[in-house]
Amino acid sequence: MLSDSAHIFVQGGNGGDGCTSFRREAHVPKGGPDGGDGGRGANVELVCDDSLRDLQSFSRRVHYKAPRGRHGEGALKKGHDGEDLVVKVPPGTQVTGLDGAVHDLIVPGQRVVVAKGGSGGRGNARFASPTRQAPRFAERGLPGDEGWIDLQLKLLADVGLIGVPNAGKSSLISRLTRAQPKVANYPFTTLEPVLGTIEGETRQLVLADIPGLIEGASEGKGLGHEFLAHVERCRMLVHVLDLQPLDGTDPLENHATIEAEIAAYDARLAALPRVLVLSKADLVAPEVAEEARREWHARLNPDAGPREEWEEAPDDEVPVLVTSSATGQGLDELRALLLRTVPYRGADEAQHLELATQPLAEHRVYRPVATRDWNVEQVGEGEFRVDGPGILRLMARHDLENEESLEYVESRLRRMGVIEALQNAGFEPGDDVEIAGVVFEFDPEA
Repeated sequence: MLSDSAHIFVQGGNGGDGCTSFRREAHVPKGGPDGGDGGRGANVELVCDDSLRDLQSFSRRVHYKAPRGRHGEGALKKGHDGEDLVVKVPPGTQVTGLDGAVHDLIVPGQRVVVAKGGSGGRGNARFASPTRQAPRFAERGLPGDEGWIDLQLKLLADVGLIGVPNAGKSSLISRLTRAQPKVANYPFTTLEPVLGTIEGETRQLVLADIPGLIEGASEGKGLGHEFLAHVERCRMLVHVLDLQPLDGTDPLENHATIEAEIAAYDARLAALPRVLVLSKADLVAPEVAEEARREWHARLNPDAGPREEWEEAPDDEVPVLVTSSATGQGLDELRALLLRTVPYRGADEAQHLELATQPLAEHRVYRPVATRDWNVEQVGEGEFRVDGPGILRLMARHDLENEESLEYVESRLRRMGVIEALQNAGFEPGDDVEIAGVVFEFDPEA
């Protein structure tokens, strides 16, 4: 079975801790701090791999955790960065990341980071200063991003075969290509999309047999709603219509039902070029099939007037062909029509694919001035709380049981303007301040 969706857990590697170390060497007194920095945690990265066809592998493995960075060591030895965890996905995979952003992996080699690794902590050598010549503290590494992400596969087919169940789509794709779908005389024979390839002299087309749709498919009824997403990236739709359905349904109603469901699912799909294929012509008399072709052509192209055989059809005209997978009638004509008329990729899409595969040019990064990402609030009489991403990172990096580390944290809070903000909010000496779940007592005058 084709696996076209997955829900996986990704976790970036934790950053390595910085090292607290002092130089120890014979005949060298007071060597000073030489603790190295911790390494960066590894990222979890998805890469588009053309050797894969579905998301089946994610049903066997759900959790993907990248390795952590190594801790720093003495003698200013920096810990090794974690090696990024690369997870392969098939072309056409749409990824909804931890931040809700949606990424399309279409071109082989295209990459996206879905969970960043945590940064490494600084060693005590980085905190040495004229007034702090022997710092006995270092930073901890930060944890990496983690959470659940969604993967959805949308087949990269050029042409999608649509129609009601048992309309003859599977038989058609088996004759047009080398695909071997299950063919039987009952509805819902096809339970998963089937891909096939048409080879031309100058181009190649991929056809997708979309499992039969029914009324209400766009709202989740039947099997078709599970596979409507695979039609989204098609550039032409071939509507397969049974000339004489065995279940006695009206072909006109069947055609209207499918077109309505396609339009309800995505208005853009309703505007895609169409070809109407009247299938199973071997089951009706030739004159009946030809009369049906003329009627459908007039119905779908009401503004089309008579033209000579040598004149080309207008671009907006819907071709109507009569075919029979049993006898081969009309198949060569259909194959030639698709190779000739399926649109090539648009300029905007081609530009997107080109940019996705280009290596990034060397560039410099200019970081903007840091903005205030924390806030102070009074939660009770003599009780205050300080919260925000920057504050939480600061507290996570330091061992608050270490007196020197605690002094450094307090000095950072002063430089960040936290103490001043507390005073403006009504803070007085002796009041409690909660930061990252820890209650402190500050003396602003100290």
